[in-house]
Amino acid sequence: MNKAYITTPIYYVNDVPHIGHAYTTIIADTMARYYRLKGFNTFFLTGTDEHGQKIEEAAKLRGRSPQEYADEISGKFRALWDVFDISYDKFIRTTDEDHKIGVQKAFQTMFDKGDIYKGEYEGHYCVSCETFFTQTQLIDETNCPDCGKPTTLLKEESYFFKLSKYQEKLLKWYQDDAKCVLPVGKKNEVISFVKQGLHDLSITRTSFNWGIKLPKEIGDDRHVMYVWLDALLNYITALGYGKEEENISFWPANIQLVGKDILRFHAIYWPAFLMSLDLPLPQHIAAHGWWTRNGEKMSKSKGNVVNPKEVADAYGLENFRYFMLREVPFGQDGDFSQKALIDRINSDLGNEFGNLLNRIIGMSGKYSDFHITSKNVQALHVKELDEALALLDGIELKLCDMQTNRYLEDLWKVLSIANNAITIHEPWNKIKNGDTQGALAVVGLVANLLAKVSILVSPIMPQTASKIADALGFEINTQNYEKFILAQTLLDDFIIKKVPPLFPKIEEELMNTPEPQATLKTKTETVKEKIIDESIITIDQFFQTKLKVGTIIEAQAVANSQKLLQLQVDIGEETPRQIVAGIKEYYAPEDLLNTQVCVVANLKPAKIMGLVSQGMLLAAKDNDGLSLIRPENKKKSGASIG
Repeated sequence: MNKAYITTPIYYVNDVPHIGHAYTTIIADTMARYYRLKGFNTFFLTGTDEHGQKIEEAAKLRGRSPQEYADEISGKFRALWDVFDISYDKFIRTTDEDHKIGVQKAFQTMFDKGDIYKGEYEGHYCVSCETFFTQTQLIDETNCPDCGKPTTLLKEESYFFKLSKYQEKLLKWYQDDAKCVLPVGKKNEVISFVKQGLHDLSITRTSFNWGIKLPKEIGDDRHVMYVWLDALLNYITALGYGKEEENISFWPANIQLVGKDILRFHAIYWPAFLMSLDLPLPQHIAAHGWWTRNGEKMSKSKGNVVNPKEVADAYGLENFRYFMLREVPFGQDGDFSQKALIDRINSDLGNEFGNLLNRIIGMSGKYSDFHITSKNVQALHVKELDEALALLDGIELKLCDMQTNRYLEDLWKVLSIANNAITIHEPWNKIKNGDTQGALAVVGLVANLLAKVSILVSPIMPQTASKIADALGFEINTQNYEKFILAQTLLDDFIIKKVPPLFPKIEEELMNTPEPQATLKTKTETVKEKIIDESIITIDQFFQTKLKVGTIIEAQAVANSQKLLQLQVDIGEETPRQIVAGIKEYYAPEDLLNTQVCVVANLKPAKIMGLVSQGMLLAAKDNDGLSLIRPENKKKSGASIG
């Protein structure tokens, strides 16, 4: 039997679950359900990461032990996934004894191989990110480049992992395996980072105690293991690595899902550890983007953090699952708004999906006492069948490549074929004209297309799909997946069941939204505003312009132009922005590479000499020429200006 192993990252217990955690877990659950549908022996792992200085300090602030604090937060994650019917096979905690034993065995194995050695480390340490940074990586000389918080200069004895030893092996893996990191844009970022040169990795700490001790054979109990070494090994300790009768037959993982902020740890450190342990590498490491709310970054201070349970309670869990996988291309950042969610529910789910079932029930009730037959469907509707089957042929590859939005888009195209068939063939007129067989063939066609969609949408909306399948007289299981999807068989004759509408229309927002920070104005202030010159703008108007720091990673002259340069500018997004700038007279392309600029990031894209320009560079010009406006010190790409 084929096997599948799906993992989420183990979630750090420094806070309660939010929409980002839910997004990762729902995608992983979808993939696990998909592989089970195909008949694969599937193992789905999730859990919590519970060691490190940050947890030790958070527990101390609350007057609790680290274990008590970890127990509480880990319990909240597990409880939410149970409420969400997440089909995990194991929920691992890094405080589990079996995990500790496996981590110690891995450390000893790498130590015996010569990949771990003792030394002294000095660097800038970010407690929040549990990561050391070099001086050149810092923002404003002291702040973490990932989270922006101040770092602490530490010098301590440490054990090191020979990460540099595996640099060329990692690059070969990226080169040989086109889909080892998804999406491809993220893979390119990883390759670029590795090519800059890997330094050996500090993997132990002596400045705190909340972590896994080194193996007794090492004889150095002052050290605890670096939280990322500890955490990453969960993917194999969960399968029994370290036990006397270890059985890790599910390894290597098919898909390891992570957020883009922890891709470096999973796509560089993790495969290097596996190489050291002589274990195979995962098939796919897939990194998704972040979520904003109504276009703004979520934060507790703004009160706009999305509670996934609140959304599911208000709008329905499966509606929420569909929205998250359909709304945004995998790997890109997504925006949550109630309006967008309501539009998806009313349009995609209500009008196109649920209403199709209602139409089938209504037509079959009028024409055939709810009896539905596939007789004459192939003879009379070969065009529609061929179009639908062409869409379904290869659609599953999109799901395996994590293109969940495109997978759902193609399924909805099949629903459109079904709905259009009713409009085009007008079965009611066929009944009036005495063509009963023709009318029933239309109903049979639409029922068969809906059946195929319900099977393939079941990993995303399992309960909804089961209700539709039950109404259409079959069960969603591996046998029927093979019958109706792989073998392209049509439904046997059946009597359709009446079901209430699956997606009642939503007329208004169902959740309270954070109130904006409004300022009450006096009448005098209002009058003063009116007499101010119209050329003066308010601070709110100014902040409608999004200015960001960008790093130019490619530059070339535009053919047949004396003024234009075509630039690729990294502003911290999934893919670089292409910007066409009229600065050729003042800057040679090679002089701009790897330099930083200030970018107007929310301009409407424009075409210049046939090239799409997705932003504008800030510059100053006088009689002496033109100069680009630049940050005084190097900043993180995408850093906000203003």
